[in-house]
Amino acid sequence: MAVTLRLKRFGRLNHPTYRVVATDPRFPRDGRIIESLGYYLPLMPRAQEQLKLNTERVQYWLSVGAKPSETVATMIERSGLTVPTPKKPERKKGKGAPAPFVPPKKKVRKSKADKRAAKAAKEAAGGKKK
Repeated sequence: MAVTLRLKRFGRLNHPTYRVVATDPRFPRDGRIIESLGYYLPLMPRAQEQLKLNTERVQYWLSVGAKPSETVATMIERSGLTVPTPKKPERKKGKGAPAPFVPPKKKVRKSKADKRAAKAAKEAAGGKKK
C-alpha cells in the first residue's frame, strides 16, 4: 500500500487551517487518514507558530517509502529534515544498431507470352505426363 504525506483542510470560510497527515492516495483530500503528523496555519502572523510537525513520525513515514506532496516536502525541508529524492530508472541500453532499411523486392508480373514460352519449353524438354 502506498502512503502519501499531504495536507487536509480544516477551518471556516476564508480562514483555512491544515493538518499534515499520512493517508492513502486513493482517499479524498478531507477523507480518512492513517496518522496526523502536525499542522499548518497559513494566516498566523508569527512565522514560528505557523508550522508544527512531529519530526520523528515524519522521518518514520519517509523511511518506509511515503511520498510527500510538493507543499509538504517544502514544509519538511523548512523544519530541518531532508526529503529523499526518488532515483530515476536507468534506461536499458540498445542491443546494437538496427539493420539498414532494405525496401521489399518489387513483384513484376510475367507477360502471357513469357508464360506460354516457358510452358512450351517445359513440354519439349520432358514431355507431358498424364
